[in-house]
Amino acid sequence: MTHAFTMKLLPGFQEEYKRRHDFIWPELEQLLKNSGIKEYLIYLDESTGTLFGFQHLESNHSTADLPNDPVVKKWWAYMADIMETNTDNSPVEGSLKEVFRLKTNS
Repeated sequence: MTHAFTMKLLPGFQEEYKRRHDFIWPELEQLLKNSGIKEYLIYLDESTGTLFGFQHLESNHSTADLPNDPVVKKWWAYMADIMETNTDNSPVEGSLKEVFRLKTNS
């Protein structure tokens, strides 16, 4: 399963966002792995500051409990100064709907 979503950076923080993710906390990385996220990609549209996130999950896993974890809440607070956030510091997210998929044998 793939969970796809958008988030939004505040203007001028593209490099800082990348820097912070280059040094993602080991406890956060382990939490994401334990939650069944086998791959997590984030792309940036530099012209708008829109981030496109894609989480590829193991079957029968969900990220529904992640927002309640103290490590996630701490990460959100760490990132809140450079992103559009809700009052609880969670990123403002938009859903993405899959409209096309092509699988090829390589």
